Amino acid sequence: MSAPYVVRVAEDPADREACFAVRKEVFVVEQGVPQDLEYDAYDAAAVHVLAVREDGTPLGTGRLLYGEAAAPKAGADPSVGALGRLAVAREARGLGVGVALVRAIEDAARARGLTAVDLHAQTHALGFYERLGYAAYGPEYPEAGIPHQAMRRAL
Repeated sequence: MSAPYVVRVAEDPADREACFAVRKEVFVVEQGVPQDLEYDAYDAAAVHVLAVREDGTPLGTGRLLYGEAAAPKAGADPSVGALGRLAVAREARGLGVGVALVRAIEDAARARGLTAVDLHAQTHALGFYERLGYAAYGPEYPEAGIPHQAMRRAL
C-alpha cells in the first residue's frame, strides 16, 4: 500500500505558498512564534519540500539551507546543510509525514554534495530526530522562546 500523500520539492509559487501556510498553522498559530520570526530572508534561497494529499491538501513542509545561507546554522562548515522549519499539520501527525520530509531534505542535501545535515530541534522532538540518526551536541538554548538543541546527522 502506498502512502496517502506524496512529498516533493516545492518548485512553483503555489507550492511555496502551501509550505508557508503549513508553517503558519503550526508555528505561528499553534506554537505562538511571532510571524516576523517565522519567515526570514533564508526562505528565498532555501530548498523547500512539501507533503500533500492526493487532493492537494498540504500536510507538511521543511526546508534545507546550504552554502553561505547554512553557515550560521551549521557551524560555518560549507559541507553541512541546515534542516529547518519542519512542520506537519495536526491532522497529518502520526502518518509518517515528518520522517518522509526529513528524508527528502537529506536527499536534497546529498544531491548538492553535502556530507551532513544540522538542525535546531525543539527539545520535545529530540527523540524523533534521534530515531532518524541525528545526535545532539552543545547546550540547550532558547529560540523564539522555545527550548532547542542542535543536532547533526552524517549523510
